[in-house]
Amino acid sequence: MNLNFTKMHGLGNDYIYFDCMQENLILDPSSVAQKLSDRHFSIGGDGIVLILPHENADCQMRMFNADGSEAEMCGNAIRCVGKFVYDKGYCPKDTIQIMTGNGILSLAMTIENGIAVAARVDMGEPILNGPDIPIAVNTNPVQSHTIEVAGESFSFTGVSMGNPHAVFFVDEITDRQVLELGPQIEVNTLFPNRINVEFATVKSASTIDMRVWERGSGETMACGTGACAVGVAAMLNNLTDDKVVVHLLGGDLIIEWEKETNHVFMTGPASYAFTGTVEI
Repeated sequence: MNLNFTKMHGLGNDYIYFDCMQENLILDPSSVAQKLSDRHFSIGGDGIVLILPHENADCQMRMFNADGSEAEMCGNAIRCVGKFVYDKGYCPKDTIQIMTGNGILSLAMTIENGIAVAARVDMGEPILNGPDIPIAVNTNPVQSHTIEVAGESFSFTGVSMGNPHAVFFVDEITDRQVLELGPQIEVNTLFPNRINVEFATVKSASTIDMRVWERGSGETMACGTGACAVGVAAMLNNLTDDKVVVHLLGGDLIIEWEKETNHVFMTGPASYAFTGTVEI
C-alpha cells in the first residue's frame, strides 16, 4: 500500500506525519514507525505522527517513537500538527484544540501571509508528585533526588508534562552524560514507564542550555516537553525567572510558567521538510 506523508520538524525534532483526517489506513503504527524512522534504509525521523479527527477537538495526534512505542505527548510535534491542519484548511483559525495523550491542548497560532509559522502551546499544569509522573519516589515534588548511575551519584528533579522527565542540572553538558548515561537513566528501575532525560546548564536567570535523551528515540535535536520540564525544574529550584529561553541543539523555545493558573506555555516554530509517497 502506498501512502502520502509529510516530513515536518520543530527545531530539528523530526517526525513523519500522516493525514488520517479522512481515513486512517495505518493499522499497525508501531511497526510502521520502526520501519520508516530508520535514517539509513527509509525516510528517517524520530518517529511518526497520525493526524486524526476527534469529536471533542479540532483534531487528534497520536505519535509513535522510532522504537515503535507510543508516546503521550510531544511539544514539537503538536506545533507541527497545528501548522498542518491550519495550512491544509482543516482548522483555519488562530486557536486550535488538539487531543493528545495528555488531553486537549490549545495552540495560539502565529500566521504570516496565510501560513502558520509558529505556535504558543498551553501545555497545561506540570505534574510534580512522584507516583503521578511516574517515578518510584513518594515525594511531591521530586526535587534534588539522588540516583546512582555507572558508579556515580547524580541528583535530578522530576517533572511530567504529560510524559515523564528527569532533569539534571550540570556545570557543563557532555557527550558522555547524554549518550552514555542517558540510555542507562532511561531504563532505571526508578522509572516504571522509562523516562526522558535532560541535561541542562543555567546560563542566566532567563536562559538555559539543554540536551535531551528521549525515551524511545535517543538523542534528538529538540524536545518541547523536555524544554518545558527543564524550565519548570529550574524555576522550582529558584535558578531562573518564570520565563526563560531554552537553547536546544536545533534552536530556541520560550518557556513560561504562569503561576496564577499553574499552566506552562511553550512558544516555538514548526516547519515542513518535504512530502512524498511511501510503501508500507
